[in-house]
Amino acid sequence: MGLDAVLADYLAHVKTERGYSAHTLAAYAGDLGDLLSFAESRGVTDPVGIDLALLRDWLWVATERDLARASIARRAASARGFTSWLSRQGIVEVDHGTRLKAPRALRTLPRVVSQTALEGAIARLEGRAADGDPIAERDVAIAELLYASALRVSELVGLDLPDVDRERRTVRVMGKGSKERVVPYGAPAARAIDRYLEHARPAIVAGLAAQLPAADQVGRERVPAASATTPRREPDRAAMLLGIRGARMGVRSVYRLVAGMLEEIPGTGPSGPHALRHTAATHLLDGGADLRAVQEFLGHASLGTTQIYTHVSAERLKQSYRTAHPRA
Repeated sequence: MGLDAVLADYLAHVKTERGYSAHTLAAYAGDLGDLLSFAESRGVTDPVGIDLALLRDWLWVATERDLARASIARRAASARGFTSWLSRQGIVEVDHGTRLKAPRALRTLPRVVSQTALEGAIARLEGRAADGDPIAERDVAIAELLYASALRVSELVGLDLPDVDRERRTVRVMGKGSKERVVPYGAPAARAIDRYLEHARPAIVAGLAAQLPAADQVGRERVPAASATTPRREPDRAAMLLGIRGARMGVRSVYRLVAGMLEEIPGTGPSGPHALRHTAATHLLDGGADLRAVQEFLGHASLGTTQIYTHVSAERLKQSYRTAHPRA
């Protein structure tokens, strides 16, 4: 069996059996496609030829290209999963990936926004929504929900209307590995969501957003004037969050919004939607939340992933100590 055919079978396997997200599948396909191209450049046309020496050379080339440690570690993990499957399928006799080592990805502490700074940023968004601008009202709902429920951006844009239980103040999200969880949100997010669903979303569906003046705030979408050359598509009736043309809002649009919002906070630096997830988790632990509860809230499969936020809280405590304690 040729390399391309084997890779196609493997990707079909991980899609159906592992339930990986489209983003993860794309990463696997990119990593393994690069591996097979490298193998072919070495004259290897059969999976049996993918031995330990070839795998190590492939990672070494990635290192020489100055790829980040995290990228190299991910490549090694992709290769190990692939060679393990080849062995289980009987396509190769030896799983060479078991001996493939890669540098551990450096774990950096997540960037966290202070409660005061975040409240100020959201207040500025609310000011832009004061005149009933549907897009601005939607943006407030996005910011509030990302922080209140610590959602991943893919989880946020994947929300459908039935996923939001306004009476119980919860959202049902589909996380990594197609794992479903239900997370709560508080009163500020509830007000923003109610305003969006009762006023802003119907206005967007009705096409009113196209009649608004173009936005000039940083991070905001520009609302184009309606014309014969830019027809509005049929609105997505299921999606909770809609873009200016009525389609489900995309990840990049949310990223631009949050990046623009956080750029207005001095000292924050480049940040996207994940900064609000990091911030929510850290604020929960600062407030005394149980680590296991935070793990469930975030949808982490491993407690070790959640524990990085305990280090963030400890660093914040040290900073406060150095600033305020007379014996620091």
